[in-house]
Amino acid sequence: MAGTEPEVTVGQLLLAEYESLKDEQKARIGFRDNLLYVTLAVVAAVIAAAAQAKQTSMLLALPPVCVVLGWTYLVNDEKISAIGKYVRVELGPRLASLAGAQAAFGWETFHRGDARRVSRKAVQLVVDLLAFCVVPLSALLVYWTGGGTSAGLVVLSAFEALAVAGLGAYIVVYAVPFTSASNSAG
Repeated sequence: MAGTEPEVTVGQLLLAEYESLKDEQKARIGFRDNLLYVTLAVVAAVIAAAAQAKQTSMLLALPPVCVVLGWTYLVNDEKISAIGKYVRVELGPRLASLAGAQAAFGWETFHRGDARRVSRKAVQLVVDLLAFCVVPLSALLVYWTGGGTSAGLVVLSAFEALAVAGLGAYIVVYAVPFTSASNSAG
């Protein structure tokens, strides 16, 4: 019949939502993973510039850069995990119910049962802390112990240390198993 639109079923809407969420999740994963490479490149560039100029004060650029990149990494990781949880807890069961199936999107739950998942999460925590916290704190230590410090930059660097410590606390809280934050992990 002319002029009639095909009906869209609830199941089709849920599948479209799933595809949209998985596309967003995939994009966020790529962006998040590239943040580690960007952090490594920035760290290498700042260290090389500071060494060449023999100016330890240049290392004070690392803490704010690492905090911004680390926070962006953490926020994206949380969104990736939230999408996974939403698919497992909300979307999958609704679609399974509509289809009269026991479950939908089995991979979303299956891969979480891997025996090595906890060790991978622990290693990822160490990598995140090294990249976003240990490196900038090390830069601060080099500045503080390298001589040629100024009172203003020491005060600034103390605030930088607090910001890095705060980021580290968020990274640990998010990663620690069996907390509400990590229960959303994907």
